[in-house]
Amino acid sequence: MGKLVGVAALMVTVLILGVATLAAAVGGGTPSSTTGSPNGPSPGGTAPALPSGWAEMETAAAATCPGLSWSVLAAIGTVESGSGRSTAPGVTSGANSAGAEGPMQFEPSTFAAYATVGPGGRAPASPYDPIDAVFTAAAMLCADGAGTPAGLRGAVFAYDHSDAYVDTVLTLSLAFAADPAVDSTVIATLAFAAGRLGAPYAWGGTGAGGFDCSGLSQAAYAAAGTSLPRVAQDQFGQGPAVPDGSTVQPGDLLFFGSGPTGVDHVGIYVGSGLMIDAPHAGAVVRTEPAGWSGLVGATRPG
Repeated sequence: MGKLVGVAALMVTVLILGVATLAAAVGGGTPSSTTGSPNGPSPGGTAPALPSGWAEMETAAAATCPGLSWSVLAAIGTVESGSGRSTAPGVTSGANSAGAEGPMQFEPSTFAAYATVGPGGRAPASPYDPIDAVFTAAAMLCADGAGTPAGLRGAVFAYDHSDAYVDTVLTLSLAFAADPAVDSTVIATLAFAAGRLGAPYAWGGTGAGGFDCSGLSQAAYAAAGTSLPRVAQDQFGQGPAVPDGSTVQPGDLLFFGSGPTGVDHVGIYVGSGLMIDAPHAGAVVRTEPAGWSGLVGATRPG
């Protein structure tokens, strides 16, 4: 996270981060107090995205793989099943149409290869037991190289074999690392935006054929059940504003321009000094450092 201090907000964070990739930005550590699976984050609501006890369980599981962040497990569980909250087939019993089972959505052969009974889990290990499922996911990710920044992206890709899935997981991981209590509205917003990484910039675009900056922020928040005006200036005016000196949180909108009445760009803050935006003609929706010159302020919709 960064501090919003006038137009100098986030600059220290960004200078430290440089142009790090999403994978490199996902560090280890423990929590401080749609693309991918169809069972994943659902729009709307301001409840915490993680059920009670999941952050602690994921922290314990990540500790079995030095270098793996607990937040990666949190993001995978969120995308796969809403961290066990989904009522879709295969989460608590049976299998989905692809044969996947449990809150971390393992195919039976894959679960058998890495089956791990976590502390207090079910023995023999069960894909439907949340503890066993999360500890088994940590074992699989670790075996595939997730304990190092260089290996993380490949390990997450091996989990679902989709680049869009990887982008979503790594984006949500940054949000969980910044705020373990991040709410479901923010997670749905960021999941939408992450799923559009690589989409072309299109002036006036709101989805079909691409996005411009405010079209992306409007569509991302609409996916979470929050209505925003169409253009960046009006989105800034709608607020509510994040006061100077406050901590910028995942999901906050960052606005740029010549001043409060000259806003001409908006990005969606992710965490670790990064935002997702549709920057300009000829570019694509991308993740980039948030500390541009010309920062006017931030808002926290919802």
